[in-house]
Amino acid sequence: MLTTSPTSSQRVLLPNISWQTFETILAEMGGNRATRLAYDHGTLEIMTPLMPHEHNNRLIHNLVVILAEELNLNLKSTGSVTCKRQDLLRGVEPDSSFYIQNEPVMRHKQNLDLSQDPPPDLVIEVDYTSASVDRLPIYLALGVPEVWRYDEPMMQIYQLRDGVYVPCDVSPTFKNLPITAEIPHFIQETLKIGEIPMIRSFRAWVKQQIEN
Repeated sequence: MLTTSPTSSQRVLLPNISWQTFETILAEMGGNRATRLAYDHGTLEIMTPLMPHEHNNRLIHNLVVILAEELNLNLKSTGSVTCKRQDLLRGVEPDSSFYIQNEPVMRHKQNLDLSQDPPPDLVIEVDYTSASVDRLPIYLALGVPEVWRYDEPMMQIYQLRDGVYVPCDVSPTFKNLPITAEIPHFIQETLKIGEIPMIRSFRAWVKQQIEN
């Protein structure tokens, strides 16, 4: 089944897919591709993002890097790395992902094995409501500590607490800054002033928040 939105992405939903078939599809597609996959107990979604989706994803990625820089946090950006565990029959490729708290552990890793390695500390999902497979339960099962969901013009942060995701307005990773309200505002500003002026403005805002 193919679903298409002119502003977000194209999606193919395939039912009754075995784990072995999922692994075969991953291997045949390779790593150099635009598509992103999500697998949950036999249901496979293949998503091809369109330009508005990728534009917002890249903007948020850049803002995360600025937050880390200004708060003097190290990070390892792992993009749409495949996060999967056969024992859970679940796998997902986020729009963006980062190791921050676990950056020292993952710094020299070339491959991700969630049977041994920690999951990314932060993942980002863009245009979330258009997804056919709900990724939040997958991230919960994998133990991802923090998830940002951006569905223009709204953003929500989920923090893992006591085995469940709790919605919150601030990011525990970034000094509890009120970014759920501010990041959508800065993304909208990009349409008025362009990316580089917006990035400068966001950096100035972060510095002001730190000083306060």
